[in-house]
Amino acid sequence: RRRGEEGLAELADPERAVEGAVPAGVASEEEDPGTIRYRTVDWRALRRLGPSPRLHLETVRGRIELRLLPEEAPLTVDAIVATAVAGRYDDTPFHRVVPNFVAQGGDVSLGGVREGAGFRLRSEFTRVSYGRGVLGMASAGKDTETTQFFLTHSPQPHLDGGYTAFGWVEEGLDVLDSLAPEDRVLRAWVSPG
Repeated sequence: RRRGEEGLAELADPERAVEGAVPAGVASEEEDPGTIRYRTVDWRALRRLGPSPRLHLETVRGRIELRLLPEEAPLTVDAIVATAVAGRYDDTPFHRVVPNFVAQGGDVSLGGVREGAGFRLRSEFTRVSYGRGVLGMASAGKDTETTQFFLTHSPQPHLDGGYTAFGWVEEGLDVLDSLAPEDRVLRAWVSPG
């Protein structure tokens, strides 16, 4: 296990996804609408993370340290932690980088694993405003989130209330600013806090 991941292995359990209704118009060509599963929260495992766990992204340009907000978005934090603990963010690219807007990554189908998330998340619209360095979930509409996330380069108030905001950069804003399309996350890990 990676440093700081003791007691977090159960978060990577893929069995914590449940069958659910499919939102209209969100199934992709390769997904059978009857098999889309919505992930649920493992509250016991989430509590063990503490009130302010950290997500660490070692990128080709340096390290980005993110504070996660489990009280604001428990489902999203649980899923992101599980994905990181399982090593699924390792070797994934920032496939979309728009200067003065966002750097988007976390598409596990573009990484070393080469498979999709296998689940969807229900949207968690939080009270966190999209200032500089806020961590949010990419979305194709309500309840379509999976593993893709974005980091804001600058304030983006038009995103408030429309995308799950669940953390922010504590260290590494300079690294965020230096990211270019296809730069990779070399390794992601989580530490309780």
